[in-house]
Amino acid sequence: MAIFSGSKSSLSNQKFTLTEGSEAKKSQNSEEEVFYMSCRAAYLSVFRSSLDSITSKEQLCLVLQQAGRNPSQKVLNKYWTSKTKGLNFDDFCVILKKENPATKTELLKAFQKIDPGNTGYILHEDLYKILTTRGEKMSQEEVKTIIRLADVNNHGRLDYNKFCRLFIATKEQCLKTAVEKLEADGKIRQQQFGSHAGKSPEGTASSASKPSPRTPKKTGLDSIPKKVDRSSRPSSARSYKASISSIISMGANSAKNSKLIEPNAIKEWQCAQSKGCFFLEENNEIITHRYRLHIPQKSTVHLTIKPLNLSQIEGKPSQWISVDTALYVLKEDDYEEDLQLVCFTELRNKETFGWKGEMGSGVYWLIPFTSGCRLRKKRKPVTAEAKLVYRDESKDLVLTKEFRAVLSDIFDIIDLDGNGLLSLEEYNFFELRTSGEKCDDDAWAVCKENFETKKNELTKQGFIDLNLMEANDREGDPDDLWVTLESMGYNRALEMAEACPFIIDIYAEKCKPRIKAASLEAGSGQLEKAICKSVILKGEAKVMDGYEHVIIHTYKSDTRITSVVENKSTNKVIIHVNNEQSKNCVSNRGLNTFAVEVPPKSQTVCQHVMPLNEHQEWIYNCVQNIIA
Repeated sequence: MAIFSGSKSSLSNQKFTLTEGSEAKKSQNSEEEVFYMSCRAAYLSVFRSSLDSITSKEQLCLVLQQAGRNPSQKVLNKYWTSKTKGLNFDDFCVILKKENPATKTELLKAFQKIDPGNTGYILHEDLYKILTTRGEKMSQEEVKTIIRLADVNNHGRLDYNKFCRLFIATKEQCLKTAVEKLEADGKIRQQQFGSHAGKSPEGTASSASKPSPRTPKKTGLDSIPKKVDRSSRPSSARSYKASISSIISMGANSAKNSKLIEPNAIKEWQCAQSKGCFFLEENNEIITHRYRLHIPQKSTVHLTIKPLNLSQIEGKPSQWISVDTALYVLKEDDYEEDLQLVCFTELRNKETFGWKGEMGSGVYWLIPFTSGCRLRKKRKPVTAEAKLVYRDESKDLVLTKEFRAVLSDIFDIIDLDGNGLLSLEEYNFFELRTSGEKCDDDAWAVCKENFETKKNELTKQGFIDLNLMEANDREGDPDDLWVTLESMGYNRALEMAEACPFIIDIYAEKCKPRIKAASLEAGSGQLEKAICKSVILKGEAKVMDGYEHVIIHTYKSDTRITSVVENKSTNKVIIHVNNEQSKNCVSNRGLNTFAVEVPPKSQTVCQHVMPLNEHQEWIYNCVQNIIA
């Protein structure tokens, strides 16, 4: 039963920074342990083993309810489609990270929308009409079940304050009971995938992350499947069949050691440019733009990607400048089902990464990439919320100076071609990110009639005025404005903490290249394949002793180390990864120990590792074992 499943979700104010301190590591591991304990508790309250799979939509609904979620049919249909044959424990963990539990505040807001007088009560006849005719309609029996609750109904009315308290308390008690059962049953506890099997986390569990309030729709690259994260936390009770150790000592980087050199005559080459952005979701998934590149004829090409510095303060670079970036170039071929990896930007000059070489005529896909080592959720709390609007002496609504500056930066980010104007196509990428919907031609025509435009495109002033109109429509209520800002990566202090804008430059010696943004989406299977192929081609390979079908490939550059597990066997393998002896390092997994499941006849990215402080020496010391 889903109750007001369409109500807005708010982003969590908890942010965290990557740090070398033991207290930070302990806290991070504790949060992860609490989350995975809640996952296991919910899963094992329905199934006998965490190795069992979910085999129906009904089972998925039941196990999500055991985890304190209240899934609507829309949510269930998102994860269980006509093509779904089963979901394993790892898939379940991924879903829990994306689907945050409803809070009391969210439920109250949903009820208050249908109680404009704020009386605290809703007549049963009104409740029945709303729940059976609006949104995801409830059945008559479901509504009667709510009305029969004696503690929250009286004289033909629902006391929705009491109902919300009862709903949250029931949800929390359900999860608490499952966790207590897991802790009390030693046999069940042995089935967990945790690296601290004997430890019991303090308190009850909840999801470690929440999804952003807006989910962008996929608008291109339809042939590229979404990546499925199959990482899990391994049990310390498990034994290991084989082991490989990799120790790489890396020196401190210096801006003087540039390996990326521009061609001497590059100013005479023809250039194409586009901007884009990496957006960090609540579960640390990264959303980004994808591009189609057309090279009219064979030519020498020089392409680069780097973070976009929006800082207006001289000598103070934007905080996301240290985020690593890369471009993977894939060739579109009529005779191949998959896009073929051509190259990737592995040479570096400060924050710019690039590649130079020959490219034949044709169409290519450019897929931006960041490892996720430095673009991660921040723990730093926001002590004071910035003000977005105020009323002047005439009682007119005005945007604050700080908010206008942020809107100016957002305009510069979404102005992909950098011409100082927003086309409908550019504006729709912004709309997809912040509202999940596109602006159609009719709405765009109205927009152009009411706000400043040039050449049928929206100016920066027009974009700012559009946001002022939205504030006026809400009579100064900033909630929707914050939804937009948080979707664009800003926190409540108006700092861009969870996004990284970038700029791509394509130079061609003999022709005019053309680049166009095609979609805005999460990591794809094609990107995973491209990374695996690049590591296998350029990295060092080590065969698991006694398991010649399992190979660990390790690629290193001066800024990043990536490991890939190649499984040539006909059986899946689970690799336990231990980074505890590494120094001055951070993994994109966010854990010192974890496990990666590798399906038969496949390759999987194990982890990306970068230095916490690249001005100091860093040591990659990784032990990888096959779990028996």
